[in-house]
Amino acid sequence: QVQLVESGGGLVQAGGSLRLSCAASGSIRSINVMGWYRQPPGKQRELVATITSGASTKYADSVKGRFTISRDNAKNTVYLQMNSLKPEDTAVYYCNADLRTYGSSQSYPYWGRGTQVTVSS
Repeated sequence: QVQLVESGGGLVQAGGSLRLSCAASGSIRSINVMGWYRQPPGKQRELVATITSGASTKYADSVKGRFTISRDNAKNTVYLQMNSLKPEDTAVYYCNADLRTYGSSQSYPYWGRGTQVTVSS
């Protein structure tokens, strides 16, 4: 079994910062892309940022220059440093990992349960 567990969400005032973490555990052979997605209230889930095993990154335009994604391959962990937070960043943030387990011939996407981020004005 594979688990992705997010942590670090919470309530913060506009302009503040939060750091999210997501640790993947279980029978993991390799992890390709890891990323963060978010689902604002009443809206669809959207991409926030992704990072490959080689540390290539991609960001949604709405978070460029404010958020930074990073990962620790040895710990199977991905981070999201969020600075200059805005009320519109309020959402449930989900961790995603495209990974291959032992005994599998290909990789599949796995999701965490999500962590709430609320930014007050």
